[in-house]
Amino acid sequence: MTEWTEKYRPESLSDVRGNNKSVEELEEWAEGWSEHREPALVYGAPGVGKTSAVHALAADRDWRVVEQNASDSRTADAVEKVAGEAARSQGLGGGRTLVVLDEADNLHGNADRGGSSTVTEIAKEAEQPMVLIANEEREMSGAVKRACQKIEFADVTKRSIVPVLRDLLQEEGVEYESEALDEIAEANSGDLRGAVNDLQAVAEGRSKLTVEDVEVTGGRDREEEIWGFLDTLFKGDDMEKALREVMDVDESPDDLVHWIDEGMPKVYSGAELVDGYHWLSRADVYLGRTIATQNYSLWRYANSCMVGGVHSARQESKGGWTRYGFPTTWRKLGQTKKSRGLRDSAARKVGESSLMSMAAARDLAFPYIELLMEDETQARRIADGLDLTAEEVAELTGMDEDEASELVEEDVQEVDEDEWEGFVDDRDEDDQSTLGSFD
Repeated sequence: MTEWTEKYRPESLSDVRGNNKSVEELEEWAEGWSEHREPALVYGAPGVGKTSAVHALAADRDWRVVEQNASDSRTADAVEKVAGEAARSQGLGGGRTLVVLDEADNLHGNADRGGSSTVTEIAKEAEQPMVLIANEEREMSGAVKRACQKIEFADVTKRSIVPVLRDLLQEEGVEYESEALDEIAEANSGDLRGAVNDLQAVAEGRSKLTVEDVEVTGGRDREEEIWGFLDTLFKGDDMEKALREVMDVDESPDDLVHWIDEGMPKVYSGAELVDGYHWLSRADVYLGRTIATQNYSLWRYANSCMVGGVHSARQESKGGWTRYGFPTTWRKLGQTKKSRGLRDSAARKVGESSLMSMAAARDLAFPYIELLMEDETQARRIADGLDLTAEEVAELTGMDEDEASELVEEDVQEVDEDEWEGFVDDRDEDDQSTLGSFD
């Protein structure tokens, strides 16, 4: 599933919303680069459009882009191999190459093993335009900052965020209540990317977005809290701290497991992921037993697995900023909510008419009912016998709702009770008692 932040990434600087002054400064820097030859340091909070603006600049000027993430390449050799060679080379066919070093604020202290000083040297000697992107300018070395022209991107105002959200919904063909967009913009406190992610989480797959729909995001404060915990879990060195912090997170364990599931692949890789998902699956077993037995003391075992186990799966230190996201599982559940509701209501009607549980109706009866309803005459009789609505018929048969409406509105002969029983598999008493226990 394509993220809207990528699908609708600005293709030109004229498409970048908010930070108009900063965008102008970036454009002026590029225009005069051949005279001053200074790298640019573009900094500001996550989600305000720094990287999008830099790539839009390159697109406007038809510059090739060579990008490197400082979180992944912190040693002098790694930085030199990519950024250094690109910055000192001549562009193919005489064109320019824009060298982009993202998350440059992660080059500091002893951990970078010479990466910061190498960037300083590259910045001084670059034969190609170079942009360093950072969240925290104060975290960077003084030498790097002195070598660059600094361009700050401020938080995007609510006034600038709302039109972006409105345009995205118009592109997606989703109607909306203006108050819903105001709520999302307000909750994201200047983070345009976060607002777009929240919008996608609640709007994708819908025909209309209401204020009530927005409540599913839980608010930006809640997400910042969980993201801080995820950093402690995946990147911290203190397991006990992670186990303490999880007690302060405003999430139940059965919700928390989805946040961890969504975030783990963004930080872990290889054997770490294998071990991490082993522990997450163990946590899920305890969560299932909690629901089945209503014994909520089992939650502590789930927490131990999903926090202590996942933390122990990490094999090397992790750093840098990670863009965690709203659990896609919830997004998918939101998109299929109507469909699942219709199937539940149909299953309830099947169960009431045949003394089956809803689970048994879905698993055992639906396949036969759906097969029988391929015949239009049988479909009418089944719909009448079960008192199915047009929406329920459409869900079970794949018809559009207009066809289903015509079908359920037509008069049919009353279905004989004995004949209707023939639509349901014969089962002995043991089968019926077992199937009836799954509600």
